Amino acid sequence: MSGPERLAQARIVFAGTPEFAATILRALVTTAPTSLLAVYTSPDRPAGRGLKMRESAVKTTAREHGLAIRQPLSLKDAAAADQLALLEPDFMIVVGYGQILPRAVLNIPRRGCINVHASLLPRWRGAAPIERALAAGDRETGVSIMQMSAALDAGPVYAQARCEIRPADTGGALRERLAELGARCLLATLEEILNERSRPSAQDEGGVTSAHKIERAETWLDWLRPAPELERKVRAFNPKPVALARLGGMEFRVWDARAIETRVSAAPGALLPGARGGIDVATGEGVLRLTRVQAAGRKPVSATDFLNAHPGLKHDG
Repeated sequence: MSGPERLAQARIVFAGTPEFAATILRALVTTAPTSLLAVYTSPDRPAGRGLKMRESAVKTTAREHGLAIRQPLSLKDAAAADQLALLEPDFMIVVGYGQILPRAVLNIPRRGCINVHASLLPRWRGAAPIERALAAGDRETGVSIMQMSAALDAGPVYAQARCEIRPADTGGALRERLAELGARCLLATLEEILNERSRPSAQDEGGVTSAHKIERAETWLDWLRPAPELERKVRAFNPKPVALARLGGMEFRVWDARAIETRVSAAPGALLPGARGGIDVATGEGVLRLTRVQAAGRKPVSATDFLNAHPGLKHDG
């Protein structure tokens, strides 16, 4: 029996929440629609100004394909775990589910819980591997297909696929490419496992780096830092959580910016005259040109339009 045929007969439960996970779910639906027993995702949550209940990207995808949807508050709940066990899955595919799975749940699938992680483990274990890789200036990243263990992102790895980080990449653009790469790598790995041709390898604990969750305090641009570092931060945090800046007594979001390698005598944080197509700010090393920004309660606009709406900012510094 071929790999695709074995995959079509496998019993799979999927658990995920964001669009990254939805991309991978769509690939599973296309390749092995009859294998999917149920889709687990986070409960609907209030969001937006009106605090209307909003479903996850994974729930939307599951609903569109007529898949069974389950949204337990926690799989640590014995009743929820028992309901999962009744499905008798071969695999549980976990992608950005948002819950830490207890050991009892990890042991339910016959072939274990398989995670798609957006980094080349052991580098960037944690919740924000894409943002951390971009902010650190990594030249490449990738995806890891991992057998889950009780420790976060520490399980043995079945396969990895590499991805170049492009000079203009944002967090959003890189996330889209990694999701597609992760889907292809997962499907190939599942076929290898089912054909008994793949065994996971332990991670090198000496190469571990942490990709802890992005805190709001980290999103502020510190003008004392070098301009290339600040540009990477802006790109890493686009489209979420978005970098924040303080200038001329104003606070606003910075969606796009680029570093300009030049020497200036102005103090870090000073606005520089003569910028074309942007707002030039002196930094600890070089100049950061802001090109797309957003005032509180407003839509993102070009830096030129922002300056026209806030002429007083031109005279700061």
